[in-house]
Amino acid sequence: MSVSSAEMAAVKTSSNGMWQGDDPLHFAFPLLILQTLLILLLSRVLALLLRPLRQPKVIAEIVAGILLGPSALGRNKAYLRALFPPWSAPVLESVASLGLLFFLFLVGLELDLRSVRRSGRRAFAIAAAGISLPFACGVGVAFVIRRAIPGADEAGYAPFLVFMGVAMSITAFPVLARILAELKLLTTAIGETALAAAAFNDVAAWVLLALAVAISGSGDDRRSPVTSLWVLLSGAAFVAVWMLAVKPLMSWVARRSDSGGGGGSAVWVAFTLAGVLASGLATDMIGIHAIFGAFVFGLTVPKDGGFAGRVTERVEDLVSELLLPLYFASSGLKTDVATIRGGGALGILALIIVTACAGKIMGTFAVAMACGMGAKEAIVLGVLMNTKGLVELIVLNIGRERKVLNEETFAILVLMALVTTFITTPTVMAIYKPARATGRRRLHPRKLHGPTSAPSSPSSAAGGAAGANAMELRVLACIHGGHDVPALINLIETIRGHTQPRRLVKLYILRMVELTERTSSILMARAARRNGLPFLRPYRRGDDQVDVAFGTYAQLGHVHVRPMTAVSALHTMHDDVAAVAEDKRVSLIVLPFHKRQHAGRGHGHGGGDEVENLGPEWRAVNRRILREAPCSVAVLVDRSFGGGEQVSSEQVAHGVCVLFFGGPDDREALELAGRMAEHPGVQLTVVRFLDGKAGSEEHAEVTLRPTDARNAEKSYTFSTAVVNGHKEKELDEAAVAEFRQRMGDAVRFEERVVAGNVIEEVVAIGKSREYGLLVAGRGRLPSAMVAELAVRPAEHPELGPIGDTLASAGHGVASSVLVVQQHDVNADEVPVSVVQIDGQAQDGEHGKDDMAEP
Repeated sequence: MSVSSAEMAAVKTSSNGMWQGDDPLHFAFPLLILQTLLILLLSRVLALLLRPLRQPKVIAEIVAGILLGPSALGRNKAYLRALFPPWSAPVLESVASLGLLFFLFLVGLELDLRSVRRSGRRAFAIAAAGISLPFACGVGVAFVIRRAIPGADEAGYAPFLVFMGVAMSITAFPVLARILAELKLLTTAIGETALAAAAFNDVAAWVLLALAVAISGSGDDRRSPVTSLWVLLSGAAFVAVWMLAVKPLMSWVARRSDSGGGGGSAVWVAFTLAGVLASGLATDMIGIHAIFGAFVFGLTVPKDGGFAGRVTERVEDLVSELLLPLYFASSGLKTDVATIRGGGALGILALIIVTACAGKIMGTFAVAMACGMGAKEAIVLGVLMNTKGLVELIVLNIGRERKVLNEETFAILVLMALVTTFITTPTVMAIYKPARATGRRRLHPRKLHGPTSAPSSPSSAAGGAAGANAMELRVLACIHGGHDVPALINLIETIRGHTQPRRLVKLYILRMVELTERTSSILMARAARRNGLPFLRPYRRGDDQVDVAFGTYAQLGHVHVRPMTAVSALHTMHDDVAAVAEDKRVSLIVLPFHKRQHAGRGHGHGGGDEVENLGPEWRAVNRRILREAPCSVAVLVDRSFGGGEQVSSEQVAHGVCVLFFGGPDDREALELAGRMAEHPGVQLTVVRFLDGKAGSEEHAEVTLRPTDARNAEKSYTFSTAVVNGHKEKELDEAAVAEFRQRMGDAVRFEERVVAGNVIEEVVAIGKSREYGLLVAGRGRLPSAMVAELAVRPAEHPELGPIGDTLASAGHGVASSVLVVQQHDVNADEVPVSVVQIDGQAQDGEHGKDDMAEP
C-alpha cells in the first residue's frame, strides 16, 4: 500500500506521552522502537530454534518478518494497523536501508580482490559456469512467469529478464563465508575455490544488478535507451575513479591510522564511515542503488594491517545485530504468502526452486569435474555455490522497489531464496565428511618408565639426562583468554621436570574463540586457519598480551611455544582440538575448567572466594574433548595456582599431592606427577588409598549399571570396557612399586587405609592448604572405593567422583586441581548410578544389564 506525501507530512516524530493524551503508537519514533523490539525478539527466538539445524541467522530474520507480516499475524487487520501501519513502512525501511548500506560496505571490506586474482582460471571457470547457466535458466523461467502470473507482464521485458536472471544466478558471498567457517571448510582447497568463485560471482552479479537498475527506471516511467546508457557510463566512471583515485587515498589513510598519526585511529574510522555515505549518495544520484557505491568503497579499503579490522569492529555490531535484521524482517513484512494461491502458482514455485538449484549445481559440477575435481567435491561445490540468502533478498527488494517484480512474484522468489539457503548446510554435512587420522598417544606409549626415570648413579645420570633431552614432551594447552595464562605457564613449568639440564618441551597454545556471524569473526577464522586447521603463527609486533606472555616465557624458560587460534562454533570446537593434537602428535591436552575460582584475599586465605562460570556451552566443549581426544587429557581447576602470577623456573615452590586409588587414569596421573617430582622446586607427596572395609580382599568384585536417561546429566560416566580386575590390581601394584623405586626419598609416599567415608579423607587433604596442586585420575575404570561414589549426585560428572569432590566450591578446597584422563581407544562411557559389590546393591535400580566388572 502506497503512502501519500500528505500522510507522511502529518506524521510526527515523538509524542508528549500517554499522560498528556497522546498514543505513542501514532508517532514515528516510539512505534519504530516497538517494531524493532518485536523483530529482534522474534528473530532471536527463531535463531535459537534453528541453531541445531546449523542455519544462518538471515533465515530466522526473514521468517520473523513473514510471521509478523500479512502472511501470518498480519491477517489480523487491527494488529497490522496498530503495529505496522502503512505510514510507518518508509520510516522502518529508511533506518534498515542505512544498515544495509554499511553491510554492503562490510561485504566489500571482506572481499579481497587480490585473492580473487590469485585463484586462477579454475575459480573463474567455475564462477562463469555457475552464473551463466542459472542466468539462462532464469531468463527461460521469466517467460513462463510472465504468462502464468497475473500482472507479471506489466514490467518491461529487458529489466524483468535481467532481474530474474540475477535472482537465479547470484551466490551470497557473506552467507557462503559463514557456512564454510561453520563447517571448517573456509581454508580448505574446496572452501578457497568456493570463496574465489563466489567472489567472481558477486562482482558479476553487482554489475548485472547495476545494469538491471539502470534500464528499469522507477517502474512508472520507462527510460529511453539513451538515459540508460548514461546511467551505465556514469556507473563505470564511478568505479574507475574510486579504484584509481580513492583506493590509493584509503591506503594512505590505513597507513596513517596504523602508525597512530593524524589524531589517532578514531579520526580515520570516522573519515571512512563518511566515505561510505558519500559513495552511496554518489551512486544514488547517478541512478544506481546506493548500496553499489558502498560495496565499491569497501573494495578500496586495504585488507593488510589492522585498519580494516578496526573499522569492522566499530561498525559490525550495530549493523548486524540491530539494523540488518530490520531490513530482512521488512522483506518478510512485504512478503504475502497468501498471494501464492492455486496449483499453478505452487507449480511455478516448485519450478523456480528446482531450476535455480539444478542450474547452479549442474553448471558448477560440470566445470569442476572438467577442472579435475572429484565427483563428491564437485557436487559439494555446486551445493555451496547455490547459497542465496542475504544478497538475494537485496536484489529482490530492489526489483520490488522498481516495480519490476509484483507481489506474487516477489513472494515466490523470497521463498525460493529461503529454501535454497536452508538446504545448503544439511546437504553439505550429509555428503562431505573429511576423514580424520586415528593415531593414539599417552604420556608413556610403551611402558611406565623410560627417559623420565631419575638416574640412580653418576654413570646413569648422563644417560638419563641425554634420554630426557631426547624425549620431547609435546603439550597442547587450550585457553579462553589472558586469565588462563599464569596458571597454565606455572603448570607447564611444573610438568617439565628437570631444569638443569632443561627437558625439551614443545608447547602448543590453542586459543579457543567462538565463531559468530560477525564479519570480524569470519576474517579471524580465515586468518587463523590453513587447509581447514588452525596453523602455527610466528610472534610479531602488535601481538596482544596473551601472545606477549607466552613469547616471554618461550625466551626465558627455553621452551618451544607455538601459538594457534581455533575460531569455531562451540559444538564443533572439539574437532579442532582433536585435529591439532593429532597433527602435532601431542601426548597431553590441558583444558581449563569452565569455572574459575578466585580467592578474595589470595591463595591460602579463606573467605571472599569468587566463582566465575563460563556457562554450559564451554562445559559441553570440555566434555566433548574428553570423549574425542586422541591422547591423554588433563583438566585444570585453577584456584590461583602458583599465587595467580607467572613465575620463573627458579621461583617455582609449591607442594603437589597425588591421590592414587588405582586404575588407568590414576596410573597416568602418577606418571605425570613423576615428571613434576624432578623439578627442584616441587615437593611431591603420593597418597595411596586402600580399602579397609571388611571383605574388601582381592576377590571382591564391582558391578556398575547404567542410570536412567533422565538422570544422565547428574551421574558419573564410567568406561564400558570389560577388564580383568585382578590384572588391573597387578598393574597398580607394579606402577606404584616402579614409581617408589625410581623416585626413592625424593617423594613422600603415604598409604591410608580407609574404612569410613573416603570423601572426608580427600576433602581434608584439599582443605589442609599444604599443597598448591592436587592431582587425581578421572577414574573411568574405578576401584571399589571410587565405584561406590557413583551413587552420589554429581555436580561436575566429567571430572569423575574424586575430581568432582575437589572441584566443588562447597567443600572449601583451597588447592588447584588437575584431573587426568588416560586415553582409551577401546571403550565408550555411559552414566552410572547403581553399584553392586559382591552382590550387595548400593542403590536401588535393579534389573538392568551389567556394563562393567573390574
